[in-house]
Amino acid sequence: MDEPRFRRRAASEAEQPLASTTATVAAPVERQELRPAMREEDPRTRAARRAAELRDHGAVDEDGTDEFYIPAAEIPPGWSYEWKRRQVLGADDPAYQVSIARQGWEAVPVSRHPTMMPPDWRGNTIERKGLVLMERPLEITQDARERELIRARQQVRAKEQQLSSADGGQFERTNKGDSLVKVRKSYESIPIPE
Repeated sequence: MDEPRFRRRAASEAEQPLASTTATVAAPVERQELRPAMREEDPRTRAARRAAELRDHGAVDEDGTDEFYIPAAEIPPGWSYEWKRRQVLGADDPAYQVSIARQGWEAVPVSRHPTMMPPDWRGNTIERKGLVLMERPLEITQDARERELIRARQQVRAKEQQLSSADGGQFERTNKGDSLVKVRKSYESIPIPE
């Protein structure tokens, strides 16, 4: 039923003259091309340029490179960077995050080093394998390292005292008046087998 009506309407529209046929049509204005036509770059040139970019970033040889390395030139003067744990087995560790915040660590914003994350990254931090890049003033980091060194030396001294003051027990042995325990402190090169 709809077909005949459709044909009638099409036939009546075709019989009516178009309004634009009676009006004068202006000649089309030719537009000047504003920019040159884009030519596709030669594939070999594009490949060579991309290879040079990858080599400059050190992305070609991933075997044996430290993916957590940050060049010293990228760390702002007066600050220290360290990777800190954010997740363990995919779960956040809020207690640890609070403890590192107390120690002065703050997340490095991705806006400072945008090349360290993918272009479509939606987060505000730089993350790798459950770790987040954090910063704190270098002065505070140096103070913390000095305290750690003092603590480590105290532990070594305490163990040396324990060893040297150990009682011989029922099977007491003597070493001609010298202690049986000898703790040596030296730094030597380790021989590398061929």
